[in-house]
Amino acid sequence: MSLTRLKGGTLYDPANGVNGERRDLYMRDGRLVDAEPGASIDQDFDATGMIVMAGGIDLHSHIGGGKTNLSRLLLPEDHRGSGAGPGEESANRRYLQLPSCGVCTPGTLATGYRYAEMGYTAAFEPAMMPSNARHTHLEMGDTPIIDHGAYVMLGNDELFLQLLAERDSFERLRDYVGWTMHASKALGVKVVNPGGISAFKFNQRSLNVDEQHVHYGITPREVLHALSRALTELRVPHPLHVHASNLGVPGNIDSTIATMDAADGLPIHLTHIQFHSYGVEGPRKFSSGARTIADAVNARPNVSIDVGQIIFGQTVTASGDTMMQFKNAPLGTPKKWIVGDIECDAGCGIVPFRYREQSYVNALQWIIGLEIFLLIDDPWRVSMTTDHPNGGPFTSYPHLIRLLMDKGFRDEQIAKLNPEAQVASALPELKREFSLYDIAIITRAGPARLLGLKDRGHLGAGAAADIAVYRDEADKERMFTSPAYVFKNGQLVARDGTLVATPTGGIHYVSPDFDHGIEKTLRAYSAKNLVGNPVHTAISDDEICSCCRGGRLLPVACLSAGT
Repeated sequence: MSLTRLKGGTLYDPANGVNGERRDLYMRDGRLVDAEPGASIDQDFDATGMIVMAGGIDLHSHIGGGKTNLSRLLLPEDHRGSGAGPGEESANRRYLQLPSCGVCTPGTLATGYRYAEMGYTAAFEPAMMPSNARHTHLEMGDTPIIDHGAYVMLGNDELFLQLLAERDSFERLRDYVGWTMHASKALGVKVVNPGGISAFKFNQRSLNVDEQHVHYGITPREVLHALSRALTELRVPHPLHVHASNLGVPGNIDSTIATMDAADGLPIHLTHIQFHSYGVEGPRKFSSGARTIADAVNARPNVSIDVGQIIFGQTVTASGDTMMQFKNAPLGTPKKWIVGDIECDAGCGIVPFRYREQSYVNALQWIIGLEIFLLIDDPWRVSMTTDHPNGGPFTSYPHLIRLLMDKGFRDEQIAKLNPEAQVASALPELKREFSLYDIAIITRAGPARLLGLKDRGHLGAGAAADIAVYRDEADKERMFTSPAYVFKNGQLVARDGTLVATPTGGIHYVSPDFDHGIEKTLRAYSAKNLVGNPVHTAISDDEICSCCRGGRLLPVACLSAGT
């Protein structure tokens, strides 16, 4: 019952309308509490002159499950080069010479450490396959400090496509979605290349939004609308999380806008939208569609996005989109790749890649991401991501923050790019600079709202005491790299970028209501087609707690009727 005070900090708390106000914060039993006049202060931290925000929340980061481990497997050199050794910088040695640190896809321990050291207290795996859910939770549970959760993949699994193609009963399909979320302990639902992963198995090499699946006769638009409607009726807080059709294809802006409209006004979230914002103008037939996409998002209040900003350097792309990853395999650097599938649930494609400043295409991709950030009117509907590790590692966030906040620095970086890309860019004309309040929205308050995390992402009384305290520096990259203090549930876990404690994180998930009669359909499908028994698929509360090393269960309430 001890009381901790964080004294004299300047708060940026958009969820409560606090924009640069100096005030004290009080923490008791892992929660923020109101000031208690006359109460004895057990521990004091001086934040005078410092910037105080809620802990960062990454709503789209590949940190668990099969793809993440395959990414590590494919680049052993990345891990061999990142451990501490004779003559290496002391910054590397602080990771205790872990055998699997990695830069592109760090090991589980390093992932938790590096997030916390930057002031992040939660991250969410966006592509959990139902048949691989236990492994995903085990791996996230092995990631220390940060809270976590996952979106389960649907929309390419054979049972869903069969139910949709039969056009028999939407209620049965909705209950299947609800059961899958319940069984896998998911926080949301993600669809990757709607119907396209399945179509790839039938030798289709592309599938546009209104093109029919060669076997099932359904279209991606139907998949998107059915899933959006199902989640709305199940009252799941996070909208359908969509990896749209035609990832990386020049001219895909048309299918991206068609994807937005497939929801028919229902909530929908388009992820790593930078990869879906390409035009075909100019001599290279590859151009920025950022303004068109930003205008489309601005005009559709039901649409939210995250950007998937690319960062120059070596990384590894990991996606369920086997159709596109098979197509991208020849571009791999180094030349190796993996494509696979589990129980017809979904796909898995791993291709290493190096983004280069002097590549016209890579430079324009970098430009497009920043243009989207700067052109979206409402920061509450755009979240900061690199689609870790696809666009670059999450450890690049301080660099990305500086690019958004400092036009002079941004212009210096533009000058280093391929000259043709510079000419093709509207980025130098965009004078907008994000404020600290804006940064707090796109990295804290906005993601918390989109995920339904009512006690996260803000600094009001009753919120979890997840807090990041930064020294106010002109160099925002340095500022956001090493917070003065980071608290997780009121416990100090990092000081000046160095860990001082490694508590176990908790797991966020939803439990929507559905008709358990759908289990009869599942048993019949399983007996005919699968090795596993659906009776053993569902993960109980006790088991999920065990998977997460005893971490706290953090159930997220479904929306109330009419919301």
